[in-house]
Amino acid sequence: MGTSESCKSEELCTELLEFQTGDTSTESVIQTFRLLVYGVLHWVVSLGLILAIDFLLKKAFVAASIEFPSALFGMFCIFSVLIILNYAIPSAAMALMKFFEPGIMFIQRWLPLFYVPYLVVLPLSLKDISPSSAIKICLIVVGGWLATLCVTGLTAIGVRKAVKTELIDAEPMEKPSPFSSSELWAWTGIFLISFVASLVYPTALGTRARTYLPFLLASTVLGYMIGSRLPSSVKKVLHPIICCAASAELTAVVFGFLSKSGLDPVLGYYLTNSSSDPGAGDILMGFLGSVILSFAFSMFKQRKLVQRHAAEIFTSVIISSLFSLYSTALVGRLVALEPSLTVSILPRCITVALALSIVSFFEGANASVTAAAVVVTGLVGANFVQATLDKLRLRDPIARGIATASSCHGLGTAALSAKEPEALPFCAIAYALTGIFGSILCSIPAVRQSLLAVIG
Repeated sequence: MGTSESCKSEELCTELLEFQTGDTSTESVIQTFRLLVYGVLHWVVSLGLILAIDFLLKKAFVAASIEFPSALFGMFCIFSVLIILNYAIPSAAMALMKFFEPGIMFIQRWLPLFYVPYLVVLPLSLKDISPSSAIKICLIVVGGWLATLCVTGLTAIGVRKAVKTELIDAEPMEKPSPFSSSELWAWTGIFLISFVASLVYPTALGTRARTYLPFLLASTVLGYMIGSRLPSSVKKVLHPIICCAASAELTAVVFGFLSKSGLDPVLGYYLTNSSSDPGAGDILMGFLGSVILSFAFSMFKQRKLVQRHAAEIFTSVIISSLFSLYSTALVGRLVALEPSLTVSILPRCITVALALSIVSFFEGANASVTAAAVVVTGLVGANFVQATLDKLRLRDPIARGIATASSCHGLGTAALSAKEPEALPFCAIAYALTGIFGSILCSIPAVRQSLLAVIG
């Protein structure tokens, strides 16, 4: 999953080497191989350290019975270290950024995959939800997205007019590399071999969850790769994350039919929520903490922009977070949605990585419903955010970026920034800060009690 993240520096070094030597001798080939090995090791170590930090923080917070999201604390620590280093030894801060770059690019490249597991197992959670409740949830999610977009955008415009800060160019945001044909064929091979092997030897790796893990993971990855290759016009209707979930779901249906076990058991092995017997979904969910940690590097890179436009960004994000949480609670009560379901969709505008941490503060929340509400919000925003902003006559790139990320997080951000790159830095900042403020608010007992009082 990470070959491309280690190739950029390697290719540049190889081209430079060939330019200097003027040949492709055996020595040059050996040197190229060394650079390749170095690139892979750099990627493994940088990503491994991010995952290790997340794991150790989780363990420490559990041992200390601290409810605050451990990854969010880690993000603050990393950001603080970078700021201090940049003030004391700027070269050290830049070196640290450069060191973790391969790992960060890996996380950004595969980010949508980490949202998928709860969407795949959604059929198991929907069994206990009535059709009327499902309709109410959809109405709250769609209407809430539109309301949050309007409130955030208009707030940003109002503050912009008050402070009159001139817009400056942001630091360029590097885009992850596209998927290659070799990656596609490699994952196809893994899928076919492990699928057949699991049919013949269902407990070959000790348990069914471990045995099914390779082909269920491969089906999810292949769905994302194929979805990413679709034409832009098709992606508006069939987003890559939908292809991703549909691919895993279809694989589970086919395997359940051929093995005569049915769909539900296979989905149960996809996401076991057990560290001792993980499924494909558990592996993907294990990266959510690292996603939050990566926010520190994104915000540090755009620190000058954050400082210059602090009034617009922080005011809009805080108001957006408060409005989103309390409006969801109020509308849920008005339409008589079950309190447990209303609680589950409170963080609908916040990225999955932090939304799941937020609902863990509340008893009786359904994490699958939370993840589905977040993903649906993102999909609605990805398809309609640009046209809606145009209808609202919000032309300012700062307002467009903040409103998009605060209302439909990463999926909306990706859709808007593809056509409006000037809005991407503000999307990236608001994307991180909305989740951060939402988590901080819900970690305060008085805020949680007030939300529950509104829900009834």
